[in-house]
Formats: sequence, structure tokens, C-alpha cells
Amino acid sequence: MTVNRQLLTVKQLMLLLDPKTLQPTEDQRIILYDVTWEQYEQLSDMFIDEFPRMTYLEGTLEIIMTTSPEHERLKKIIARLLEAYAEERDINLNGYGSTTFRKQAAKKGAEPDECYCLGELNEVPDIAIEIVITSGGIDKLEVYRGLGVKEVWFWKNQQFSFYYLSEIDGKYTQNSYSKLLPNLDPVLLASFVSETNQTQAVKLYRKALQNQNA
Repeated sequence: MTVNRQLLTVKQLMLLLDPKTLQPTEDQRIILYDVTWEQYEQLSDMFIDEFPRMTYLEGTLEIIMTTSPEHERLKKIIARLLEAYAEERDINLNGYGSTTFRKQAAKKGAEPDECYCLGELNEVPDIAIEIVITSGGIDKLEVYRGLGVKEVWFWKNQQFSFYYLSEIDGKYTQNSYSKLLPNLDPVLLASFVSETNQTQAVKLYRKALQNQNA
């Protein structure tokens, strides 16, 4: 999409980036307050190649300035393992990677670390995966609830936690396993995440899955 950069003037950008409105954190994360939806869209499009991720929640904009090598390693190996699982179990799993998803009516936008649809790709993923290395920042579950993501996986402290969006009350409930992939063993999956040789980890995980069916 072509962005009219004149809509967001240099003066407005300087105001947004004024130290009084910023809250730097140890995770090289910046939080902007009182950001309009239009400003969020323009900032997101203008700096798409400069900042790894932006998350927007009702006027608050979180900008991840940099991501650590460990963060990127974790998201990559989890994606490779999950895709290997889908292939072994003949599950039609299609990924968007870290695509930006926005919903103006809900005033929410996010870029998951990884995300997938079960079956054909839709406007919103069924599963969003978040790698959590440091605490703080915007409430990601509230953002994903507004976007309508059915299930959110968090990798934190060497384990997975799963949150499924209830169709009854529209809230997330925490589970010990994925409701969208109920046969996936989260403990088995987690046991291969720490492997430094990703190709070997995928091979061993596939073998473990095949042994489950033997």
C-alpha cells in the first residue's frame, strides 16, 4: 500500500518520539501512548523495514526495536518442528510467518512471531505463536482477542502455554494442550526446542512421532 507521508508530518513524528511519551524497557522495546489508528497505520507502513514488530492496543503502540538472536532462534526452531508435526500427521497447516494483522473496528494490530491457519489461509490466523523472553509490554492476549485469533501459544521458561478463545464469552482460557491440535504432545515438542542443531532436532522429532504410531 502506498503511504501518503504528508498525512503524518515530521512535527507529529517528533511529538510521538518525544522522550516524555516513551517508555524504554530492557528488551529494547519502546511504548508510545495516545497514538491514533491512522498514526499507527502510517508508522507501521513507513517503518516496516526498520523495526521488527509493532503491536497496537487502543491507542498504545509497542515497537520492538531489535530482537535477540535467541528470540529468532526459538521462533525458527518452533516453526520447523510444528511444520514437521503437521507433515507427519498429514495436517493441512499453512503459515503466514510474522505478517501484520489489523482490525480498525477493534483498534488492535499485531505481528505474531509465527502464525498458522488450519486449512486455507484466512484473513486472521487460527494459531499465533509468541516467544516470551522478557516480561512487560502490551497485553498480547487482549490484542489477539480483538483480532479474533482462535488460539495463542506462548513459549516461556522452556515450556508452552496455550490459550483458546471461547465462542461463548469471547475470552481466552488457558489449557495444558492445544485445542486446535489436540493430539500434539506439548512436552514432546518442547523437548526438542533447546536443540542447537535444528536439522537434527527436526529429524529426531519426526522419528519420535513415527515411533508413537508404531
